[in-house]
Amino acid sequence: SNMPTAITEPHIMNQTQVASSRPRHYTVNMLITVNAKDFFDKFAGVDEQTIIDILTRRSCEQRREIAFEYERFAKKDLVSALKGALSGSLEALILGLMKSTAQYDASELKASMKGLGTDEETLIEIVCSRNNEELAEIKRVYRDSESLFKKDLEKDVAGDTSGNFAKLLLALVQTRRDEPSNVVDYEKIDEDARALYEAGVKRKGTDVVTWIEIMSQRSVPHLQKVFERYKSYSPYDMKESIRKEVKGDLEKSFLTLVECFENRQLYFASRLNEAMKSKGAKEKVVTRIIVSRCEVDLIKIRTEFKKHFKRSLYQTITEHTKGDYQKALLSLCGGDD
Repeated sequence: SNMPTAITEPHIMNQTQVASSRPRHYTVNMLITVNAKDFFDKFAGVDEQTIIDILTRRSCEQRREIAFEYERFAKKDLVSALKGALSGSLEALILGLMKSTAQYDASELKASMKGLGTDEETLIEIVCSRNNEELAEIKRVYRDSESLFKKDLEKDVAGDTSGNFAKLLLALVQTRRDEPSNVVDYEKIDEDARALYEAGVKRKGTDVVTWIEIMSQRSVPHLQKVFERYKSYSPYDMKESIRKEVKGDLEKSFLTLVECFENRQLYFASRLNEAMKSKGAKEKVVTRIIVSRCEVDLIKIRTEFKKHFKRSLYQTITEHTKGDYQKALLSLCGGDD
């Protein structure tokens, strides 16, 4: 049959499989139209399962097309329709999927700084874990005329944070980090390692500005070697030094940075594990990581998860979530390891 396997096969496929499983002669446009029609027919009687099935098994590009086709059929906006049909964590997850990765990150950042009080946890997680390229794109979207914000991310961060915490976040948002170089500069590695030691553990008080400068400007491979070299100067490794030298949001930010320099996917895996197992499971954190990484590195996050926690992300989601929200997470997760 000419039906694309992506729709007819009940088992869950990840995005790369979906893309490769489509018969060559079957055009994406036909697929999208079939989808939108199918979606529209079932959507009339809000069938959560259909919504989950179709939207969680598509790439962002395809979800956009579906939204476009849906509007043609239904004469109404898909996002508004979804808002009306869904609620709670499932709604947050599905609406998140309707944005591009950068749009989603930008809207999460905006929400973390809106109104009274700042959600520092979200701010730290996003700003300290994204690379240059991702941050540059987030800033662009944040400012974009299409977006609701038309604001400057740096201005918002500066207005919502203070002290060294603000300095660190702003230094990161300015995306001044060096690109990795083919040349290993041992002298510079040694110099940076010594500077980090002399700015912290070696002296009374901490010269935070030096830490910020090195950690916001050097390339990731360079910093990995710096932290290794650091151990020959300091009795504590970099993470222990951070815990001894700084507290609060600044401490959390530096720790997040170092964890991401060492193994970014493991950082996300640990956040997921912690969020699911914490009392009153932090569904917001789970949603954010799964949605923001599902087209970036979720497969690698799954691998790190299994390696470290000795059970799969899939099993952990099954144990710690429920209902349609769980189904959607499992579908995005893609498979059991």
